[in-house]
Amino acid sequence: MTLRPVSLALLLALSATGAYAQNAAPQQPGATPPAKSAAPQPKDASEAATSPEPQKKESSLPLKPTSAETQAAQLSARFLTRFHYQAQPLDDAMSAKIFKAYFDDLDSEKVFFTQEDMAKFEPLKTQFDDAIWNQDLTGPFSVFNLYITRAVDRMNFARGLLKKGFDFNTNETFNFDRKKAAIPKDQAELDDVWRKRTMNDWLRLKLAGKSDDDIRKTLDKRYATYISRVRQLDDEDATQAFMTAYANSTDPHTDYLGPRAADAFDIAMRLSLEGIGAVLQARDDYTTIRELVPGGPAAKSNKLKPGDRIVAIGQGETGPMVDVVGWRQDDVVKLIRGKKDTTVRIEVLPGDAGVDGKHDIVTLVRKKVTMEEQAAKSKVIDVKDGDVTRKIGVIELPTFYQDFGARRNGDANFKSATRDVAKLLTDLKAQHVEGVIMDLRNNGGGSLNEATELTGLFIDTGPVVQVRDARGQVEAQGDDQPGMSWDGPMAVMVNRGSASASEIFAAAIQDYGRGLIIGEPTFGKGTVQNLVDLDRFGKAQTGEDAKYGELKMTIAEFIRINGDSTQLRGVTPDVQFPQNGDAKEFGESTYDNALPWRHIDPADYKPVADLKPIVGPLNQKHQARVATSPAWKLMLDELAQYQKLRDKTDISLNFAARQAERKQFDATQADFRARRKAIFGGDGSADASDQDNGDDGLNANERSIKSDLKQEAEAKKAKDTPLDEAAHIVSDEVALIKGDAKLASDVLPYGGKKIDTPPQTAQAAKPVPSTP
Repeated sequence: MTLRPVSLALLLALSATGAYAQNAAPQQPGATPPAKSAAPQPKDASEAATSPEPQKKESSLPLKPTSAETQAAQLSARFLTRFHYQAQPLDDAMSAKIFKAYFDDLDSEKVFFTQEDMAKFEPLKTQFDDAIWNQDLTGPFSVFNLYITRAVDRMNFARGLLKKGFDFNTNETFNFDRKKAAIPKDQAELDDVWRKRTMNDWLRLKLAGKSDDDIRKTLDKRYATYISRVRQLDDEDATQAFMTAYANSTDPHTDYLGPRAADAFDIAMRLSLEGIGAVLQARDDYTTIRELVPGGPAAKSNKLKPGDRIVAIGQGETGPMVDVVGWRQDDVVKLIRGKKDTTVRIEVLPGDAGVDGKHDIVTLVRKKVTMEEQAAKSKVIDVKDGDVTRKIGVIELPTFYQDFGARRNGDANFKSATRDVAKLLTDLKAQHVEGVIMDLRNNGGGSLNEATELTGLFIDTGPVVQVRDARGQVEAQGDDQPGMSWDGPMAVMVNRGSASASEIFAAAIQDYGRGLIIGEPTFGKGTVQNLVDLDRFGKAQTGEDAKYGELKMTIAEFIRINGDSTQLRGVTPDVQFPQNGDAKEFGESTYDNALPWRHIDPADYKPVADLKPIVGPLNQKHQARVATSPAWKLMLDELAQYQKLRDKTDISLNFAARQAERKQFDATQADFRARRKAIFGGDGSADASDQDNGDDGLNANERSIKSDLKQEAEAKKAKDTPLDEAAHIVSDEVALIKGDAKLASDVLPYGGKKIDTPPQTAQAAKPVPSTP
């Protein structure tokens, strides 16, 4: 899980997924993305509603910091300058770093501020340190206030261009990836950037077959909605943006989490909440139900469905209904959240009704809801090898989650990734699988404690990772619980998105010789973060209850038991799959202030097996198989097409040229579609990159929720060629050791000796740093 809560990214993300999804309007604010991503993220309604009082639809400018926010900033600085793994003084030098990070994050595409603006703000370059220490955030807020003004002005400028339309017979081009572009010199240069951006929005819709009138209506509504969302940004967003710039300037993985971001982080780690079990998404002026969590109060009521628009919320059986049309999504969520067994009333406009349709009022009792979609899950792949069919179990783990609070409170049933995986292994053994794959692709980390305990399911006992603190002291952490939950052949599947706790687990499995690592080189994050509850320290300092948020601070470095760090270099697979090319823009090596790689003395451990005799033969079998595999060739061709589109930074604004490009693109997609159908049949023809007729010119939140959910369902059904090949590799391993007893004694853990796992008891609570 990527846990950077940069709320400002909801504004800065002016590009979506390449040239064919480029918009003038930045992503709508109100969502906390999982990383610096342009994709809007739905929220789940969960915890306590603090007040039913109406909130303003728009914030009053200029925004001003609260005393709690200035105190939180200073308190964060005290921790960062004293207890960070590489503590740095908050002085003029750090101020300059914050200044650069702040503007880079707010305006990464160079579309809001001009060089004239930057010249006016130049004195702040050496004043941000003073702003924090003196609890005076006037300077940072002046930047954010101008940012809001500029964003609204740019949208109004774009709306004004719609009346006249555009000439698409010119030879102009549009630079849609402006990360490396120069800051516009003045207003005239900025206007030209936005003219081309708006022109591209229009052209995308025109290529999708929309009439000029429909295009004007669609874009005017898009830009007006964006203006409305921007005007809802508040002081917490400003503080979040500025303090994120400070935190990220110390190292890439230190983050400030404001109250809203802290709540979201806690829910993500415990995978449970108390609420109605509805995933919400902003649509126009409405907060709309996107999905219902199975087993939650909303789903069980049978009275709510995806697409329903929330118009009012009431607390208890008789509390007043508060109109929430036009509210920020998180303010709506705040009213829906509440303690278990309390009542909330929700007034909705059904999704299939017009704006004047009949409203329904649904009364729900809040309950604890588990987000099973993000929990570990398993399946079995049948691998055919001649006349033999072998069952290979797959466990997909999206994140190393743990309910820290429940564990601290002694709850014997606290939510835990390791516990869930142990149960799934028992289920897979009952299905007589012969090998197991731990699928950690795109697993960005989580709890360090979970990484060590999960490793313990596959070894008897021993160290799993070494942790080096700021003083240079090294402590080995590991598994002291005897026994293994799985003692057969295993593999760990990784890619560039596998980071932190995933790298700890994969590295330990590799160092012990316990299993094969299959896939792409991993992210390369080798640092440990701990959460600092600023609320608690703030109360001790001021004697008042205030929401300060949390500080996710780098406190140590983790190093694999063989003595090598995973920092920057990650984990190199034993069997490597083609890389998708993201390494240039995604991974630890892309950060300017990433910590260096290091080597220390190995931990005291002994490999439990030796996989070297089979790595070569398995690679040979893999290469021979994929050389004649139509599915693998299709995957490579689709990857090449993706890389070609990703590498483009400019696109023509000439209709004929773009139409020719679109026809070529459509022909390529049609060829992919035909090949998928020939290879996989009906089940394999759907793919996330194959959306009917290509680019429809719409933003994600402009399409119907029904069509979105349908596309997601189709993407989930698509064949996973890399996973299928990984299953074949594990099946090859099973075949090799079944035919050679000597080889089996080398490759299987502890020479194939059975080591049973004793019954587990509730574990005592202890510090559990996270490695997100």
